[in-house]
Amino acid sequence: MQMGIPHFLCIPFPVQGHVNPLMQFSLLLAKHGCKVTFVHTEFSLKRANTAGADNLEGSQIKLVTLPDGLDPQDDRSDGIKLLFSIKSTMRSRLPKLIQDVNALDAHNKITCIIVTIHMGWALEVGHKLGIRGANLCPASATSLASLVCIPKLIHDAIIDSQGLPTKKQEIQLSPNMPMIDTQNFPWRGFNKTFFDHLVQEMQTSELGEWWLCNTTYDLEPGAISISPKFLPIGPLMESDSNKSSFWQEDTTCLEWLDQQPPQSVVYVSFGSLAVMDPTQFQELALALDLIDKPFIWVVRPSNDNKVNANAYPHGFHGSKGKIVGWAPQMKILNHPSIACFISHCGWNSTIEGVCAGVPFLCWPCATDQYLDKSYICDVWKIGLGLEKDENGIISRGEIKKKVHQLVGDEDIKARSLKWKEIIINDIAEGGQSLKNLKFFIDWAK
Repeated sequence: MQMGIPHFLCIPFPVQGHVNPLMQFSLLLAKHGCKVTFVHTEFSLKRANTAGADNLEGSQIKLVTLPDGLDPQDDRSDGIKLLFSIKSTMRSRLPKLIQDVNALDAHNKITCIIVTIHMGWALEVGHKLGIRGANLCPASATSLASLVCIPKLIHDAIIDSQGLPTKKQEIQLSPNMPMIDTQNFPWRGFNKTFFDHLVQEMQTSELGEWWLCNTTYDLEPGAISISPKFLPIGPLMESDSNKSSFWQEDTTCLEWLDQQPPQSVVYVSFGSLAVMDPTQFQELALALDLIDKPFIWVVRPSNDNKVNANAYPHGFHGSKGKIVGWAPQMKILNHPSIACFISHCGWNSTIEGVCAGVPFLCWPCATDQYLDKSYICDVWKIGLGLEKDENGIISRGEIKKKVHQLVGDEDIKARSLKWKEIIINDIAEGGQSLKNLKFFIDWAK
């Protein structure tokens, strides 16, 4: 039997949407007396440190690095290139890292490896060394359920061997889950190489004994019941200051928010990866002028120092708003001045918005965001969607109309607050997510 405290080796895929939830989970484990060694790539840690996000002194979390195998000037926004480089470079170096970490504290050796998706190779390394493993899913349990169901979906001829739908239809993954449009599986828009990688990754991930989900049973009961390995431990809200951000947060928007009337501000953010077409960017800018409400708009610094392709349109004033490069999102969403959230519906943003009780205007861009939108609009009923025009653009008129409709809808506001209450109770003492977390820590011992 392990006599020391559980010691977790946490290895996220190095994008903001994976690093952040795994860091939040690490903070939670540390709070419960566990020891955590968190693995960044050398490139990621440099970015996070530059953004001032290295503030973990005094906690039970130690940061270590491995190289991702790419040159400093390589384009890391090419996810597939990054993925395969990491797999070939980090895999061979992980056993030595584990040995070095264990040598530092012989009484508290690594007891469990936790990875996010794409890092399943680390579970194989751990398995060979007799170390248990678990997966943390950075997306919704519904997205995860759809990945788990890939072999069955192919067998039932709902998708082909490349992941493409065989015909236009809606299906249910299980009887108590909402209908899913087969166009909207999380692997939409990716090529066969990536789809094959996902299939392989799901097989490798079987080495993990648990799929930890950043959700609650109340939010996605049908999806959680797909597999006995799914363990909802969310929402992960351990720290409202982002200790793993890749960009410097602009906190001046919080003082600015303090000056605005209650429920008056439109918050606009498309997460850490979405890239907007220049025409669409201009329509959004002009819409924010038209809406005539105060707004905070996150226009992310471009990745890898490329020039930002988006130019503000002629005639854009933006005088009522504040445009920032990167923002302390949880603090903003929980501010009393916020009226609504125009979001790409990435899972981290979705769960943060639900926890803050804020109504959504849904603007999904890729992957799992379409599934998240269907929960927001059709299942929880706490938001509205945007319709594209005949040119595939969401017009300024459509944005203005929907914002006014959303902020005037008292039923949506009431449901948003009701969901907030349900979810906060899930992580409170006696709540199901907290019970599951304690169960997981006991398992790791």
